[in-house]
Amino acid sequence: MTTVARRLAKRIHAVTWDDLPGDAIQWAKIGILDTIAVTLAGAPEECTRIALATPGVADATGPALIYGHGRRTSVLDAALINGVASHALDFDDVNNHIGGHPSVPLVPAIMALGDWVEVSGRDALLAYVTGFEAETRIGRGVNQHHYEKGWHPTATLGIFGTVAAASRLLELSVDQTATALGLAVSLASGVKANFGTMTKPLHIGHSVRNGLYAALLARDGFTANQSAFEHHQGFLKVFNGDGTYDMERTFAEWGQPWNVTQPGPNLKQFPCCGSTHGAINAMLRLRAEHGLRPEDVVDIEILTTPRRLPHTDNPNPRTGLEAKFSVHYVTARALCDGAVKLAHFDGQAFDDDAPRRIMGNVRTGIHPDMTDPDRDGYGAEVIVTTKDNRQLRNRVDTEVLRGPAYPMSEPELVDKFTDCVSRALPENRIGALYGVLQALDSVDSIALISDSIEGDRSASEAAE
Repeated sequence: MTTVARRLAKRIHAVTWDDLPGDAIQWAKIGILDTIAVTLAGAPEECTRIALATPGVADATGPALIYGHGRRTSVLDAALINGVASHALDFDDVNNHIGGHPSVPLVPAIMALGDWVEVSGRDALLAYVTGFEAETRIGRGVNQHHYEKGWHPTATLGIFGTVAAASRLLELSVDQTATALGLAVSLASGVKANFGTMTKPLHIGHSVRNGLYAALLARDGFTANQSAFEHHQGFLKVFNGDGTYDMERTFAEWGQPWNVTQPGPNLKQFPCCGSTHGAINAMLRLRAEHGLRPEDVVDIEILTTPRRLPHTDNPNPRTGLEAKFSVHYVTARALCDGAVKLAHFDGQAFDDDAPRRIMGNVRTGIHPDMTDPDRDGYGAEVIVTTKDNRQLRNRVDTEVLRGPAYPMSEPELVDKFTDCVSRALPENRIGALYGVLQALDSVDSIALISDSIEGDRSASEAAE
């Protein structure tokens, strides 16, 4: 009987460039562009710096660029460090099918490989779409139980997206890819208990490295059990359990449509946990519609879905990372500042007096109309009571994350890209890099993108 890994491998290698519709190519470009931006923004973060400074990590020179640090090292170490940086700010895109962040398992691996072997822009985009489909379709088979059990799917499922993308770029056979997937079963890890700490982005760094390592090992003849998904002591029974998965959902609609187009990579407008974005948007609307000021407010009630509250119900964050997972803090910031920006999580900003005063009046709960387990949305309702006894409400259901169903405008996309990339690159290089990433399908070698980030050549030259 054909194993799950082999069925996956056949689909991974079946897709060609001509199979991709225009919207899949466009959203792949946006996903890669956004991920490179947030990786550059995360490069100077403390978790990235500590990981990079650890003895034995990136000590050797090699072809692959460590973004934002002007150093090149081995492909595996660059994948590790850039993977950490890509998720350091929790500003990367999300997707409900994987139950996490779909692009960060893919882009650091694709770019590191592109610094080592010849990878065109089209190769990179095809690998991205293929990896995106693999990880999100596996997510369809095991979620939402996998997510609710406590696994961090960006790492535990994303590793299979890394394997898929790497297998395409390394030109593995179907058999080698099935072996790499079986090998990756033993390298998958990451639990949600570490959300709000530096370990969460470390999940991604190790997952990207491990997925790439699995593909390289399989290419050179390393062995693994190709039945590692369905084995009685394999991934499905150990990570999920009997009766909590249906892998036919994984294969039923492969590429129909491509997951990158529906629901797609949903970009974050705010640099914090996506589960808080519904409440942020609701508060921003209340502030704009009613001229609401912090001194007007005596009580705030935030009601959201059962899946969004457990990891965001933190009324007293003690670090900037914890603040990213505090719906109390980010909603208070939205009221106080009319925005939630990168700077609001820097240093001791989480302890500023104004949001702290507001947070003392915030209550949270499950919304009575948002309990359907089959409707895993990011919605929230914010109810504000004012000093003059008015009760103001705003409910957000769907217009939260910025993907194919609710895309960012070009100015919004440029603003986010610029805000992120300016943390690592001089202003005179930002526009050119944005341009070449928007035209990625015309780039002959994606190694030129790393050259342009490092400053060895301009992004405009990379596009020639």
